[in-house]
Amino acid sequence: MGVEPIRKTVRNEVSPEEWALRVDLAALYRLVALYGWDDLILTHISLRLPGDRPHFLINPFGVLFDEMTASALVKIDAEGNKIDPDTTDINYPGFILHGALHMAREDARCVLHLHTADGVAVASQEHGLLPASQHAMMQIHDIGYHDYEGVVVEMDERARLVRDLGDKYCMILRNHGTLTVGRNCAEAWLRMYFLERACAMQIRAMAGGAKINKAADEAVERTFGRAHIQLGGPFANKAWPGLLRKLDRIDPSYRN
Repeated sequence: MGVEPIRKTVRNEVSPEEWALRVDLAALYRLVALYGWDDLILTHISLRLPGDRPHFLINPFGVLFDEMTASALVKIDAEGNKIDPDTTDINYPGFILHGALHMAREDARCVLHLHTADGVAVASQEHGLLPASQHAMMQIHDIGYHDYEGVVVEMDERARLVRDLGDKYCMILRNHGTLTVGRNCAEAWLRMYFLERACAMQIRAMAGGAKINKAADEAVERTFGRAHIQLGGPFANKAWPGLLRKLDRIDPSYRN
């Protein structure tokens, strides 16, 4: 039996604050699909709910990202256990990675992880992301690197994930993919947008065969200094409402 992507609405069963966060997270899933960044039913985006108890929202396993709705999202605890046993199962190994970062940092309320072709390509290159484009320079010093240890199923890897992210907001998982964190869906999205664009630009530039132009170190530092803070606040706050309007024009069912 398949997974039913549209559950009955839970809007009247949760607080208005939780419902608004559910809508934002469902929108983020739809945006990932819209931009071609999804990987069938793999990868995850999770969001920590406010309150004293560590509760999180994550995707039900088997629902495509372009099917995601606010009501379909599953609420879990810090160990990945479902709060409502009647909801659809989740892909537990995926939350091993996410849960570690959520619990280690108060500002990692949204964790976004992808397996895009360009992101994995850069993650597979020894040098990682190069300051070859303005997009890359904007985040070049805000990227941690985590060596591949196989499919994330061991709890002891959590400590190494936390260590390798440190106080940064982006991470390249070697031979695996990309990851960003933010205080909300908008921040995690915008950081991922620039990271994924930078990866795509690097792969295209290298595929052209010509030598990559190296910008002056001073220019790289100036670009990073001016931009990386903006990505975590003003830029995200400006861009997010427009992205929601885009989704509403295409298919507003993520709000169900």
